[in-house]
Amino acid sequence: MTGSIVIRKCQSLDEFHLCVALQREIWQEADLEIEPVTAFVVAANTGGQVLGAFDGECLAGFTLAIVGIRDGVPYLHSHMTGIHADFRDRGVGRMLKLFQREEALSRNIRLIRWTFDPLEFRNAYFNLNRLGAICRTYLPNFYGVTSSPLHRGLATDRLLAEWHLDSPRVMAATAGVPVQILECAAVIAMPAAPDDGSSVAPGLSSEEVTRIQQRLRNEFTKYFQRNYAAVAVRREAPSRGYLLCPWSDF
Repeated sequence: MTGSIVIRKCQSLDEFHLCVALQREIWQEADLEIEPVTAFVVAANTGGQVLGAFDGECLAGFTLAIVGIRDGVPYLHSHMTGIHADFRDRGVGRMLKLFQREEALSRNIRLIRWTFDPLEFRNAYFNLNRLGAICRTYLPNFYGVTSSPLHRGLATDRLLAEWHLDSPRVMAATAGVPVQILECAAVIAMPAAPDDGSSVAPGLSSEEVTRIQQRLRNEFTKYFQRNYAAVAVRREAPSRGYLLCPWSDF
């Protein structure tokens, strides 16, 4: 399914403009909140990453990452990854992340971080179980309320994923060995969802989703303050949810 896809760095203005156009199509945000082409230019020329998944000349997906500093050590903050609707569920996102990891390690960068919506459980499974990332930080309304219809007018609460690129956990996950679902010390339950396990939103009112979001905020904050980390998710009912363990276990 991905045999024709090539992952490479984007380097030209034309390619950066393709990334902006795809971003606009995916997030449907107002111009005020679209990352302009200049952001892609700067990232590509200051140690960040602008990575493209190309099917011929068609941009199937992209990743935009910028440089950060943590405890005096550089890392990459993967700000945005978008996949064209025609190429979803074909492994393109994983191809981008694996290329991103290899490119970072080639420069001795050993950590990549990014944020994701804890309500989007499908993303959580990809990040924690398939990539081997962990989460120890909850960011309430991190980006503020945006104009994107995809955000449904909700507060943009986010989990901060930490991808420790050369850890045994990540090396196993990126080699195709899924993270084992162990009996962890705590579970943060998620409500039932459609068959694809993606979001809690379909069929629920905005008030119900807001209550779920507030519960997740309270529970994640409580456990993270106790030095727990979210290390995997369990998708099967009735114990569907995030699995957390004391960080000292890792």
